[in-house]
Amino acid sequence: MITGELIRLRAFEPEEADALWRWNHDPAVMRWMDQYYVNSLDRARRGLADAQANSFAHVLYAVEVLADGKLIGLVQLRDTDAAVGSAELDIYLGEKDYWGRGYATDAMRTICRYGFDTMRLHRIGLTVVEANEAARRVYAKVGFVEEGRLRDAFRRDGRWYDKIAMGLLEGELS
Repeated sequence: MITGELIRLRAFEPEEADALWRWNHDPAVMRWMDQYYVNSLDRARRGLADAQANSFAHVLYAVEVLADGKLIGLVQLRDTDAAVGSAELDIYLGEKDYWGRGYATDAMRTICRYGFDTMRLHRIGLTVVEANEAARRVYAKVGFVEEGRLRDAFRRDGRWYDKIAMGLLEGELS
């Protein structure tokens, strides 16, 4: 397990597919996510049971509250390129009661520290919808900087939004 100040990152257990399914069917949680497709609970359970094992190329961790062990979200480093030491990061907290309380920031710091120290990455990147101001604040607080903009790259509710490409280099983690 990988421990931060408020959270612990750990492997998912098969029985936790129910929480993932619930989060993925909550419009507020999925508001700014690229994949907004509903699946059956059975499919969610099979997907988690059949998920690839964590490896250098892809790590997926459950975000758990240190104080009480509650599962509140997930983080992953994916599309890892060993030749250049880079990976893409995804995060979301599905338990809305934990939004705005520092858990996402701690999860971001913890997974980035793991990426730089354990995986020996040099760069971690991500994209975020321009209108997702809460996520952008968290990313900036951790040290991510805007590197570019993908125009009209996300559509929600009949409107197009830009996506912002952000990156964090080894040594820039705050």
